[in-house]
Amino acid sequence: MPKNKTFQTLLALSVSVALFSTVSVQAQTQTSTPQGGNAAETVVKGKLSAGDEKALKDMAQANINEIAAAKIALNKAQSAEVKTFAQKMVDDHGSALNKVQMVAQQKGVSLPTEPDAKHKAMADKLEKQSGGAFDKLYMENAGVKDHKMVLSTLKSDAMKIKDADVKALAEAHTPVVEQHLKSAQHMSM
Repeated sequence: MPKNKTFQTLLALSVSVALFSTVSVQAQTQTSTPQGGNAAETVVKGKLSAGDEKALKDMAQANINEIAAAKIALNKAQSAEVKTFAQKMVDDHGSALNKVQMVAQQKGVSLPTEPDAKHKAMADKLEKQSGGAFDKLYMENAGVKDHKMVLSTLKSDAMKIKDADVKALAEAHTPVVEQHLKSAQHMSM
């Protein structure tokens, strides 16, 4: 009889383990795959919305544009104050771009890697200037106009962003861009 009781206990234990294992697998499957759906649908749901992806790309593009213009200013600016501003743009926008790139990588978003056509054209204009004319053109465009545009885009995008990571980036970048704009406006006077 003791052998029979041991066998029954082992059998009951095995059934319990099998039952809990099945429930665990089923629970994991239900949280990772929608009911009645398939794994491909889950991957799509994990992606950013088109608006959030656009916001991430906008942030990357703005940072790339500012860094490119600032690097030109570091070489061509006459004023020490403009060179200091340009270095701050390289540092701040470089840091911001790194953060945007990290989030984009986590979210599977491909970002731009060079200035857009408008900013390439501005870079050509900047390259042709020198001295005080360069400083004025750089501060008016990369300093004031670009920061006004970026600030407007950030504030607009931030109200629509649904992804928490992308929203946090937009909210963190906004006060930095506001400070850059104030500095640029002060220097342009």
